[in-house]
Amino acid sequence: MSSFCQWQGDTLVLNILGRPRAKKTKIGKVNGRQLEIHVAENPVRGRATAHLVTFLAGEFDVPESAITVVFGVYNVNKQLRITAPKRLPAVIAKQQDAASR
Repeated sequence: MSSFCQWQGDTLVLNILGRPRAKKTKIGKVNGRQLEIHVAENPVRGRATAHLVTFLAGEFDVPESAITVVFGVYNVNKQLRITAPKRLPAVIAKQQDAASR
């Protein structure tokens, strides 16, 4: 994967660099081949990843069940698969526009 995200059919594959213990959960900047996401949760027993999935479900307008953590439940480096996202956050839409040119 040459970018932090790519499409596989109707599924969006995202490489994420999680930043737990943030003041606010938000999407950050692109950091190499990862999208930085700040998570307002402590990294204890996968709670930060669960919080991240809940947050991204709202951002992509999908149910939480449409998001699969491929790897990284207990690590800051993660890969997620989001099936049929109905909405794309600005940083991803911008990257998709640049890639299609």
